[in-house]
Amino acid sequence: MTVRDLPSERISKKALSVWRIKAALEICVLLVLVVVLFIFTLRFAWPLYLPWIGVILLLLFSFWHVVIFPQWKWRKWRYAVYEKEIELLRGIFIEKHTVIPMNRVQHVDTEQGPIYKKFGLRAVTISTAAGVHEIPALTEETAQSLRDKIATLVGMDEEDE
Repeated sequence: MTVRDLPSERISKKALSVWRIKAALEICVLLVLVVVLFIFTLRFAWPLYLPWIGVILLLLFSFWHVVIFPQWKWRKWRYAVYEKEIELLRGIFIEKHTVIPMNRVQHVDTEQGPIYKKFGLRAVTISTAAGVHEIPALTEETAQSLRDKIATLVGMDEEDE
């Protein structure tokens, strides 16, 4: 096997907006928990510093989860499609480098939820016997082109469907 460079293809920069929206929605759930903590503090005469600690932790976590984490995640995400394999590289603290042999690919799909649709993005999912692998946040054109390229390399024909 020859040694090659790490994957160089990037996902769309619009992924940052999508991930930030998803993170903000998750933060809203945590905000409800902090509000409940305030209510319990008033109802049961708990120390007032408890909900304020919750607010400070929520603010710090929000900054990390909405501002910093998506940027780092985007910078690390890479992929490449070769004739005999697909490489995925991602991860911030733990880098995950996956090589998917083309002869193991069972099928390839594109997905688009409501947030992806708003930003004109799709994800490509690659199914193997070992599980499903995803290349997130690609432009619609890139995702469809990539899906078709993988299907061709795997030997799937549109007539087989």
